[in-house]
Amino acid sequence: MQRDLRLDVLRGICLVMIYINHTPGTIYEHFTSRNFGFSDAAEGFVLMSGIAAGLAYGKFFAGPGPYWSGVGKMWRRVWTLYQVHIVTTVIAIGISAAFALWFGAFETMQRNALTATHKYPLQTMVGIPLLAHQLGYANILPLYAALLFAGPLLIWLAQRHPRALLAVSLLVYGLAAQFWINMPSFPNEGGWFFNPLCWQFLFIIGLLTGLHMKRGERLVPVRRGLLIAALVFMAVSAVVALNPPLGDKTIQDYFGRGMWYLREYLSLPWFAVGFDKTYLTGPRLLHVLALAYALSCWPGLRGLCASRAAAPFALMGRQALPVFGLGAVLCYVANGIKMVNPPSFLLDTAVIAGGIALMLGLAWSKEAWGRAALRG
Repeated sequence: MQRDLRLDVLRGICLVMIYINHTPGTIYEHFTSRNFGFSDAAEGFVLMSGIAAGLAYGKFFAGPGPYWSGVGKMWRRVWTLYQVHIVTTVIAIGISAAFALWFGAFETMQRNALTATHKYPLQTMVGIPLLAHQLGYANILPLYAALLFAGPLLIWLAQRHPRALLAVSLLVYGLAAQFWINMPSFPNEGGWFFNPLCWQFLFIIGLLTGLHMKRGERLVPVRRGLLIAALVFMAVSAVVALNPPLGDKTIQDYFGRGMWYLREYLSLPWFAVGFDKTYLTGPRLLHVLALAYALSCWPGLRGLCASRAAAPFALMGRQALPVFGLGAVLCYVANGIKMVNPPSFLLDTAVIAGGIALMLGLAWSKEAWGRAALRG
């Protein structure tokens, strides 16, 4: 099948927005998707990772077996994800320590879960390779690795019992969120920032979508009423996120009160109306699904993603893993630079534009190396 450029372009856009969001305090963070809805680029990235997994690995589990070829490919990818995560974590610690040592920016060692590295150094050295201690800005790859590790079983079930898989996935999501079940952290208390037991539901929706796309089908058919509902929900979430004043209060005050009434008087579970990223609560989940559905129904999206203007995003989307790894490292560099310099529009522009240029350069280099290797 011809490669679907929509997935590459949208994934590239997500990578750019993740980098901008992880460099807080710039004017550019006001224009990313999280300012116009309940979800952000992380939800889109995980959903599209599930779609990509279904497209890439579904064929290995469609027949009667054996399935070792598909299992091997997926688990090799898991090992690569683990390696990239460990390398980016070590580099991020080194960058933060360098700013503290040579520029006096000791605050860099007190953010993004880095306090444990000097407060509990031995425990941290145990927790990092076990994925029990994850730094901020570099903690989405453990989630992806865990989901992809279970991928062979998930795809096998999705090929044969998709409805049962989706029902069990929803049940696991609900139980984990309702009873605060998470993967353990060490040495810090709590759990993973991206709880795999909850985020697996979004990944599996993406997985089923990818498998249907591979067959030239849609997981959810185009329906006018459903599209209108998705657009209305997106519009409401945009208004709430923008938070305009309404009398002596703001829209968010009234919306929060409405959510509280729904929980108290309709006995809805907390995660259905709450706003928590770790447990992927209802408004965040519904928003990313509404956005994905609306985009999938837009006939002009294919042509737009095939345009020359979208080519840089498609390039980064095709090389998503190395670009994400570099972006995670550059976030620490950018935050350190902003910490030791007075704020300015020019500085914000330099760190954002420079980081995106480096990410784009790495993606171009990876593809150039690949072409050179094929030539011989």
